[in-house]
Amino acid sequence: RAQTMEACKAFFERCETGQGWSACQEFCTPDASFEAQSEPLADVKTLEAYCDWMKGLATSTMPGCRYDLHHSSWDEGNKSACFFATFHGTHTGEGGPVPPTNKSIASHYVYAITVDGSGKISKMIKIWNAPWALKQVGW
Repeated sequence: RAQTMEACKAFFERCETGQGWSACQEFCTPDASFEAQSEPLADVKTLEAYCDWMKGLATSTMPGCRYDLHHSSWDEGNKSACFFATFHGTHTGEGGPVPPTNKSIASHYVYAITVDGSGKISKMIKIWNAPWALKQVGW
């Protein structure tokens, strides 16, 4: 149990620091799914695609972005982990829907992660108020 939670936390840290799928895949099933009821991510269906989306955001669109982790928990009965954090970044690079705005964002979000019987991440849902966040950054 603790080992699985540590793997989920390592995944979270690698994903949120923009290391991409190549750094995150060891913690996941090859076909791990992704869901978000947030406009910028509505068409992203795999965890691989999400990890690489975050890599683009962290290395190009908002270089130097960071997160503050407020809460993490493990639910043994549901084989799931949750992480509540705040994302901080400034749109200084290419890759957004408009040229760099130099505006900053502080946006709350939650990762709800489900693991399979082998302890690998099989599904992640991101809970994120995208309209609020995108307004902050001038998109």
